[in-house]
Amino acid sequence: MISVLPIWNTRKRQARSLSPLTCDRSLAAKEAQGLPVAADARQLSQSRSPHSPVVASDDMATKSTSVAERVRSGKSKTHGVAKKRAEQERAKSTRTAILQAALAEFAEKGFDAASIRGIAQRTGLQHPLITYHYPSKDALWQAVAEDTFERIRLAWDQRAPEESNLPPLERLRAEYRALFWHTAKFPEFHRFVRQEAAPGNPRLQWVAENVLKPLINRLLPQIKAAQAEGQLPPVEPMLFHYMMVSLTAALSEFGPEMRITRRLSADRPEVAEAYWTLVEETVFGAPRAKRSSRAA
Repeated sequence: MISVLPIWNTRKRQARSLSPLTCDRSLAAKEAQGLPVAADARQLSQSRSPHSPVVASDDMATKSTSVAERVRSGKSKTHGVAKKRAEQERAKSTRTAILQAALAEFAEKGFDAASIRGIAQRTGLQHPLITYHYPSKDALWQAVAEDTFERIRLAWDQRAPEESNLPPLERLRAEYRALFWHTAKFPEFHRFVRQEAAPGNPRLQWVAENVLKPLINRLLPQIKAAQAEGQLPPVEPMLFHYMMVSLTAALSEFGPEMRITRRLSADRPEVAEAYWTLVEETVFGAPRAKRSSRAA
């Protein structure tokens, strides 16, 4: 009997030695003769094609390039955001410096005598940089007014938020205290407004309509409520308000005179605190906590 094992081994070695190109030709020949070709065999042949590694390599290179581009793009975006934020901070600091210098310039000289050049000298900034942020002197004056009263409104919101349950009298106490401390910190504030107080002045009309009325409209209902509770004198609420405004301005108005007559500096925090405590206790009475401690 003839053994078929050597023949089988020989065929097996031949099959192993077939190149991918030979396999492809064999499959093509079978398909040409109409013989069936297994789908797995066709897929195997295609996967072993000598061109396949090149395609895979191209894909990998494309993916690597794509990842690198995304990384570079991410870094570029992060750098762009950081740069934009830094520019915004610089612009904000510049505007703040301009507004503070303009407040002093307008308070000292009045609108007509004040100049953009003078404000530039106070800040050390170039004239064109100021006009870049504020194109005209009118626009700058209005910006100073808006900034000043916005600071007061923010202080009110911190001390006596509108949604809080503070009684009307205590709310007024907190709000006028905030107004006083703003005036003490920026003594030019009242002089800035007073410079434009002449009848018929268009800037007075503008600031009254756009800035003062919204703040006064917040205070008047509280004054009326405290009057209804018998805690404030029954006078016209606007009279009470402007009495309080004049009291907040007393140190900034008479500070230089006090320094000469009694060598008393209104700039000292303890002097300002003593003065406003006197005003509060005279107008609103002692705070609740103080009344409780006295009773004890």
